Amino acid sequence: MLNWLTSSMPRGLYGRAALIVALPFLALQVIVSVAFIQRYFEDVTRQMVDTQSLPLSYFLEVVAQDGIDAARQSLSAPLEISIKESAAPDTALSRVWYDFSGFTIQEKLAELYDLRALDLRDAGRVRAWIALGDATYEIAFDRRRVSARNPHQLLVLLLGGGLIMIVISFFFMRNQLRPIRRLARAAEAFGKGRSADYAPRGASEVRAAGAAFLDMRARIERQIEQRTLLLSGVSHDLRTPLTRMHLALSLMDDSEEITTLRGDVNDMGKMIDAFLDFARMGAGEEPAQTDVKALLEEAATGARRAGIVLDLATPLPEIIAMVRPVALRRAVDNLISNAGRYGTRVALSCNVLDKSIRIRIEDDGPGIPPQDREAAQRPFTRLDEARGQNQGGSVGLGLAMAADTARRHGGTLRLGESQALGGLLADLVLAR
Repeated sequence: MLNWLTSSMPRGLYGRAALIVALPFLALQVIVSVAFIQRYFEDVTRQMVDTQSLPLSYFLEVVAQDGIDAARQSLSAPLEISIKESAAPDTALSRVWYDFSGFTIQEKLAELYDLRALDLRDAGRVRAWIALGDATYEIAFDRRRVSARNPHQLLVLLLGGGLIMIVISFFFMRNQLRPIRRLARAAEAFGKGRSADYAPRGASEVRAAGAAFLDMRARIERQIEQRTLLLSGVSHDLRTPLTRMHLALSLMDDSEEITTLRGDVNDMGKMIDAFLDFARMGAGEEPAQTDVKALLEEAATGARRAGIVLDLATPLPEIIAMVRPVALRRAVDNLISNAGRYGTRVALSCNVLDKSIRIRIEDDGPGIPPQDREAAQRPFTRLDEARGQNQGGSVGLGLAMAADTARRHGGTLRLGESQALGGLLADLVLAR
């Protein structure tokens, strides 16, 4: 039962708050309705039947003593009771489905008389078949004498008033939840790398949460800026001595040691370029409507020019999405480059899901063990046994840059084992 209630609860805050408001009203309606039916349809009906039994008993006594004609002539008009001799129908109680007081009328009349049948289908009359001696008489009188008139009005007023109060509560609740929704949208946008306009509003608690969010966003932005400046500064300062070393080596005669040093200097230059790319990743670039299909096709063309054997799934779906095209292209290029460095074949595909876009890159290389896949996405992490650190000038930033790009787009980078090629499978998932 608890699992069923948990799965049946609304997912949103507005739906759950609506239940909090509506359920007490509905419970109150049920309690008042049950008490009203108990009091109004049973107790009051019994009292009214007892009151009607006095003239009815006198009328039946005159019928027993003087006959039906004498009773009809002398008492039918004053007592507003009609009578005739008639056989009782087979149905003991005939009523409409919403006539709750019919059972009480039948029960009370059966206590007082030898009741054979009761017909309450006519809203204005009661027809009762009562046995008196050897004969059965059909007696009819006004329904208002044994049950309250318009008993449903109170229920209608209760239900209508409750619905009006619920609607009013919904309007107030919606105004209170609107600042929370704005805060959620601002937090979601910041998680995707966008700085949405937001000003704390609403209740004091919501304002406090909004102010704390703004402070947190400012601190994170300062930290990102400081990281960018630090890496850019260090990488820029290293370029000057590297340039001097490269110039000095170019003037020396060729030898095995000089060739090795030139290769090391070139690798260091590539590392510095990777540091700068990582530092500038997404900086100053705003999301724009981008043709993701064309972007992937350009990335595939560039990879093939670089000598990578790449299979592009065709046809790619038509995708126009709000992304950072430069950062996304760099992430795709890094994943394809890594796949081409450690494998001989690379496959690129893309699928459009309900809430995300999945770009998949597979290779036939050694792959990454499951226990090392999370660590592989950290900056400056190189897995010696898994991918071989001596293959290329990698500094361990390719997967980290791709993972950071996915997070900036509200998604994630998932690593697994390729079923088609047997190597590494990298899913770059972007929120739509």
